[in-house]
Amino acid sequence: MLESLVGSPNAERVLLFLAERERGYPREIAKTFDVAPSQVQRVMERMERDGLLVAVNVGKTRVYEFNPRFAFKSAVVDLFKDALSRYPKDMQDRIKMTRRRPRRKDKTL
Repeated sequence: MLESLVGSPNAERVLLFLAERERGYPREIAKTFDVAPSQVQRVMERMERDGLLVAVNVGKTRVYEFNPRFAFKSAVVDLFKDALSRYPKDMQDRIKMTRRRPRRKDKTL
């Protein structure tokens, strides 16, 4: 939907994901959209270099989020949250909810 604005489908996916969840790492985003982690990582590194994203190391994982000092951060986040609301419900659910902690051993599905 916003691919022509941001330059690539992977850039759009990264921004949709981060607008909704605020933080993320390349493998998690790649898994959400069924794309190669290297493609997502390349896009995120470019966005970090350009000042749109910042990253912090959490253990061995590099976690990205929007740069709070980026002049148009709130406008970009609002644009991509609005765009996400126009996507099909299954894609919205996939982006919004991913289990981040392990299931208890004896818990039923």
